[in-house]
Amino acid sequence: MIGLDTNVILRCFVDDDPDQARQARRFVAERCSRENPGFVDRVALCEMVWVLLRGHRFDREKTADVVSRLLASSEIVLEDGDAVRAALRTFAERNIDFADALIGEVNRARGCEVTATFDRKAAKLEGFMRVP
Repeated sequence: MIGLDTNVILRCFVDDDPDQARQARRFVAERCSRENPGFVDRVALCEMVWVLLRGHRFDREKTADVVSRLLASSEIVLEDGDAVRAALRTFAERNIDFADALIGEVNRARGCEVTATFDRKAAKLEGFMRVP
């Protein structure tokens, strides 16, 4: 398995640096396969979502599509894929940050009864509680 940093996976979807985009796409095509997939950890995934939304001004739907494409890929493995799927549904349906949704899903999967937060929006999600 080959770990992929945020900047590599991001450049597979954006052309802000055409040379790096071409190199990233070629690298993934040549080096990542079903037998030896590229691995995207949760931190890199959250960074990528943030950069797409804030840096590249992708809307939520287009950003969700990128994550969905990664989930559907047989050449890419996302850390905690089931939690990512659940977080993606929440992100697509509600006005919540992807990272917050993923934090809640990962914590739930690890047996946490609740996730404590000061974030008012996140506190409205099932499985979260606002710290008073």
